[in-house]
Amino acid sequence: MFVLFFVKYPHHFRHTYACQLLDNGAPPDFIQGMLGHEKASSTQIYAQLRGERRREHYRRFF
Repeated sequence: MFVLFFVKYPHHFRHTYACQLLDNGAPPDFIQGMLGHEKASSTQIYAQLRGERRREHYRRFF
């Protein structure tokens, strides 16, 4: 029997949290404050649009 283990690090949870906030309409400056980042560029690493929201933004801007 083959068992697959996934190692989770704290930044995985921060990434998921930031993406969930962004997907549900939270503004980037709010997410930045929640994650405790001084620079918006740090927040952009964690908060990335996914799924339908990403497709919606691509359709609108590209």
